[in-house]
Amino acid sequence: MTDWNERRVAITGGGGFLGSALTAGLQAAGYRHLFVPRQRDYDLMQTAQVERFYADAKPDAVIHLAALAGGIGANMRRPGDFFYQNAIMGIQLIEYARRAGVEKVVVIGTVCAYPKFTPAPFREEELWNGYPEETNAPYGLAKKMLLVQAQAYRQQYGMNVIYLLPANLYGPRDNFDLETSHVIPALIRKCLDAKRAKRPEIACWGSGAPSREFLYVDDAAEAIRLALQGYDRPEPVNVGTGREVTIKTLAELIAKLTGFTGRLTWDTSRPDGQPRRMLDTTRAEQVFGFRASTSLEEGLKRTITWYEAMGGRERG
Repeated sequence: MTDWNERRVAITGGGGFLGSALTAGLQAAGYRHLFVPRQRDYDLMQTAQVERFYADAKPDAVIHLAALAGGIGANMRRPGDFFYQNAIMGIQLIEYARRAGVEKVVVIGTVCAYPKFTPAPFREEELWNGYPEETNAPYGLAKKMLLVQAQAYRQQYGMNVIYLLPANLYGPRDNFDLETSHVIPALIRKCLDAKRAKRPEIACWGSGAPSREFLYVDDAAEAIRLALQGYDRPEPVNVGTGREVTIKTLAELIAKLTGFTGRLTWDTSRPDGQPRRMLDTTRAEQVFGFRASTSLEEGLKRTITWYEAMGGRERG
């Protein structure tokens, strides 16, 4: 087994939400040769700049986190951008990793790739049994094509590309912009803003009935480290907690933890998205020993504390 902490590892999107947690986690684990390209220096949608990235980084391994991501609203407003940018970045990064002779590529997919009515808990074998939920299908399908590419390149070229499917992430340094954020940062911000302004209620999207699974960002980073070190097979791997919570229960918990005592109203004119999301995490534990360690309540407390300490900034 390769000892990757002695090798050169490049992390696309390493300055972002998950990337910053992963970079810190790898450094703490003794990784001494990390290359973290910045978007201002390398536009990964441009072929020449992808080639320059590989020439500059000379990586032994690449972890591809860079993505255009957002909540339901952002996906519905910009479906073309979400498809094109995520597809073209990933396709080019994998192809030019092959040309550069990179030993291993870790691709981070998305739970949005699963079919809309996948039976919970989602098993990796169900990935191709239907079309994704419509509000984020372009994003989910763009990321899903990278799994096809990874498996095709392994078959034709013997290239070591692995593919992880994380649950919805949350934690410090998340995006708290209400126009583009996911549900947890949006609810935290709404509750704290309403509490400060002494507003009697906040409006939540949808009915509150759908369920989601949430993975604390540091746990996701640890899963990626373990997969880099110990997983070398073509099958995709779910990364999560294996536990689901309804959006209504989540909102009530966030209200409690933020100290917001007003009403939660539900705007059913807004889409709910996928009815249920919960991953079967058996494979991750079996093949590279990952088990999430942070409870939802503890992770939310840490996220709220961080956001309050940052003075309510939209982004980390």
